[in-house]
Amino acid sequence: MKKIVLSAVIIFSLVLHSLACTNFMVTKGASTDGSTMVTYAADSHVLYGELYFTPAATHSEGTMLDIYEWDTGTFLGKIKQIPQTYSVVGNMNEHQLAISETTFGGRSELGSQAGAIMDYGSLIYVTLQRAKTAREAIKVMANLVETYGYYSSGESFSIADANEVWIMEMIGKGEGEKGAVWVAQRIPDGY
Repeated sequence: MKKIVLSAVIIFSLVLHSLACTNFMVTKGASTDGSTMVTYAADSHVLYGELYFTPAATHSEGTMLDIYEWDTGTFLGKIKQIPQTYSVVGNMNEHQLAISETTFGGRSELGSQAGAIMDYGSLIYVTLQRAKTAREAIKVMANLVETYGYYSSGESFSIADANEVWIMEMIGKGEGEKGAVWVAQRIPDGY
């Protein structure tokens, strides 16, 4: 009986700890064929079967882009569109830039800000349309939250291009503070 109870406790604790997105990041020097890799396991029962496609496009001056919260589909606002965007399939664009995420939540007072427009999902897909490299993606993401506010809780973004892999951590500044606090670091080659 003790073995059954102990097994049940272990299984229950593993289930509690497994309810989170999981990313693995692999640099060129750590892969057998010299590729960079980022995995993404979105542990959400409502996201099965989703594969987004956005074609490359040219946009006229003054075009606005509607932003909807990725998790709920709630309209958050509009942002300025750039003149040329890249094709995106899933979490990778035509330049082999890939972005995934893991939510860590963080302190509740640093969560969504009133009037903020950029949630974590929108940051990923808008950035994939606008950046060619991991370094450029970090700049685009930082600029988007500085300009339009950060709508999500704490996120860890895994960002990879054909040559480099980066991790970027982001959390809101708190109510009345527009933007986000963020840090990014390149994963050393061979890891």
